[in-house]
Amino acid sequence: MSTKRITLAALFMALVIILSSSYLSVPVPGGHFYINGIVICLTGLLFPPTESVIVAGIGSFIGDFLFYPTPMFVTLISHSLQVLVVSFLVKQSYEKLSKSRFFTALVLGGILNLIGYFLGRSFLYANLPTALVKLPFDSLAAVLSILMVYFIYYHTRFVTMFKQAWEN
Repeated sequence: MSTKRITLAALFMALVIILSSSYLSVPVPGGHFYINGIVICLTGLLFPPTESVIVAGIGSFIGDFLFYPTPMFVTLISHSLQVLVVSFLVKQSYEKLSKSRFFTALVLGGILNLIGYFLGRSFLYANLPTALVKLPFDSLAAVLSILMVYFIYYHTRFVTMFKQAWEN
């Protein structure tokens, strides 16, 4: 792995960790809406599977460890599975990625993440009523993240610039 690739992975991991802070989130019933979901979705689209899990899974685990350690293992498993599925489905297609594959990958990844957090809240660190209250907000957060990533992916030069940096 080149120095540029390690640097890009470190940058994305730093963003995931920093955006895991509750200071950079929006309070909602049952918790917070975290902006790091946008970076996590982008990570699954842009990085190969192994790097995706390291950047998003371990990055969000470290973010939780630093800012709110209770759900850190649920976060590790949920976000790792999320980006693994997304990364395998898109196979680093970059600009030739069809919109149907884009949405399929992110929706499936989002569903896995929702299930992971729902189960984690239900059985590990909260209870079923808390998990049910938070589910609509987590769903809205997933939809908003997917829409933001759609805009970034298809309507900016971000992916082209990332690809150039990744391949050179």
